[in-house]
Formats: sequence, C-alpha cells, structure tokens
Amino acid sequence: MINKQGLWFLTLFSLILVLSVYYITMPDELLLTNNSNYTSQEVNGDIEDAGIVVEESELLVAMRVSLEEERLMKKSDLEGLLTSNKATAEEKNEALEELKYLNFLSGQEEMLEAKLKTELDVESFVKIDGIEVTVVAIKDKHDSVLANTIMRTIQSEFTDKMYITVKFEK
Repeated sequence: MINKQGLWFLTLFSLILVLSVYYITMPDELLLTNNSNYTSQEVNGDIEDAGIVVEESELLVAMRVSLEEERLMKKSDLEGLLTSNKATAEEKNEALEELKYLNFLSGQEEMLEAKLKTELDVESFVKIDGIEVTVVAIKDKHDSVLANTIMRTIQSEFTDKMYITVKFEK
C-alpha cells in the first residue's frame, strides 16, 4: 500500500515538475493574448505594423541576440539542474525561482523598450542586472535632457532606487 502511494506521489510530482518547466520556458509570445486591433509580423528583421515598416538598428539587434544567447545558456543550465537526479529539492527550487526571475526580466526589459518607443520615440535596448539598468538609445543627437527623461521614465517603473545608465549610439 505504501509503495503504491509513493509511486503515485512520485508520478504526480514528476508531472507537475515537467509542466512547470514547460510553462516557464515557453516563449512569451505564446502567453500574450491575441488582440485583433493590433497585428504585428516580423519580416526579415523588419517590423511591419499596419503597413508601416520600421527597420531596427543592427546594433540593437546584435545586443538583443547576445543577451538572449546568454540567458538561454543560463536557462539550459538551470533546466539541467532541475532534471538532475543528484540535485537536492532546495537546489531545484532555487533553479526554478531563477528561471522565473529570468523570464520576468525579459518581459520587464521588453516592456521598458516599448514604453521608451511609445512615449519618447526612442529606439532602445534595455538590460536589467540586479539594481543596474543599462539603456542604449539610438539617436543622432546626444542630449542630456533626453537622457534625464529616459532615466525618469525607467525609474517610474520601479519602486526601489535603480542605477540607470544611458548611452547614445548613432
């Protein structure tokens, strides 16, 4: 009787763990709701939105790809830890929390980039690392007033004091 209960527990726990890892590693695009008023398609690195074609800076694309590769490597290490037989339950819980945090960071960075684009009309790359936020903005003119506005816009999204760095690129 105890063997059957233990087997059922192990089976259900494994199923829950596999589903948790699946939902954590699922791309954010699948989790977003579909809004029929807004359609966006990515076409060869260009973003096409309601007939308007906007080309992103190669620098921004390269920075995003680099950050994504770095995070994918970290996620795969954490997923390996989750599936390891040698890892303790505490280590697996910490790995799961780290995966959740990495996904949260990615969403936060995308939201901040979108906010800078809509409110300030600035193409940018945002990277959050603890309490440090690095912003690379694509503008021909390096403007201290714009940098200050970017810093205030970013800080308004956080309750804690963040250390925000703004760099301008052409």
